[in-house]
Amino acid sequence: MKNIGSYVIVILAICSLAFYSFTTEEISIAENYNSTKGLALNYNAVNDSIDLNHAEALNTEITNAFSPNLGKTYVGFKEALGFKESRGNYFTVNTLGYLGKYQFGKETLKIIGIHNPVQFLKNPGLQEKAFLANAERNKWILRRDIKNYVGKRINGVLITESGILAAAHLSGPGNVKKYLRSNGAVGFSDAYGTTIRYYLKKFSGYDTSFIQPNQKAKVKKA
Repeated sequence: MKNIGSYVIVILAICSLAFYSFTTEEISIAENYNSTKGLALNYNAVNDSIDLNHAEALNTEITNAFSPNLGKTYVGFKEALGFKESRGNYFTVNTLGYLGKYQFGKETLKIIGIHNPVQFLKNPGLQEKAFLANAERNKWILRRDIKNYVGKRINGVLITESGILAAAHLSGPGNVKKYLRSNGAVGFSDAYGTTIRYYLKKFSGYDTSFIQPNQKAKVKKA
């Protein structure tokens, strides 16, 4: 009986050592698997404050990928343009001081009746009103050019009313007039390299009939 008892003790001891060894190995493997030792952990995070508004090299149809699918309506037009300008961020200011979702300059804001840029930046509703008022003013200034050039092709791009209004938002209506009336010979590019031609093409074919031409368009006070 003593011999049998001794054998049992020895067997149990061997099993315990084997179990301990196996468990220790599993823990070691798990630790090595989850360890960051030796890994290259440096990475470049995307900085949302980086201005991407007018970089023509980024012609990747970002709007179609990320903005709501609103079709070719007026709402689709303004949302696509707002996404291109600022990724739809009402509270951003770019490196040149342009403000909000639609990247307005302070002088343009004054023309449509907004004289407090700080309050403008804090107020999404005011920014939407400003976009419409500015588009109405631009449509009045460019009314003859819209009549004369829509349906024609300039530098390979079909001219549409929405493309003209988008280009006017980018460069001002005066530069769009020069471009159209010179048949594309007198170009324009902003500080980030975006051209009138690019906006004419990118924002082509939206229904902007909702925008009424208005020489004296102003943002009405709430």
